[in-house]
Amino acid sequence: MDNCIFCKIIKRQQPAKIVYEDEEVVAIEDIRPQAPVHLLVMPRKHLPSLKEAENSDGPMLGRLFTVAAQLARERQLEARGYRTVINNGPWAGQTVDHLHVHMLGGRVFHWPPG
Repeated sequence: MDNCIFCKIIKRQQPAKIVYEDEEVVAIEDIRPQAPVHLLVMPRKHLPSLKEAENSDGPMLGRLFTVAAQLARERQLEARGYRTVINNGPWAGQTVDHLHVHMLGGRVFHWPPG
């Protein structure tokens, strides 16, 4: 946890472009965007990945997605659509061990993803 880049961003020990924050959630712009809009929505609580989530984390997990939806609305992505993704573990592409939702939009996405 001491070396977690997202924990450092949340504590303002590491710079990032914060686009939203409340008592539970912080959202930032991704530094390597994969779409015109690419935000990372993360809990303030350090949770390495979704596999560590417990029933008591349910409200916080819901909050991550409601904030992602709010940010998509604010960026006028609803009409054409947007993607939300959680990567869990190295084979899924998780590079930071702090749960986060990618909210991507502003371009056409294809299925299956790479």
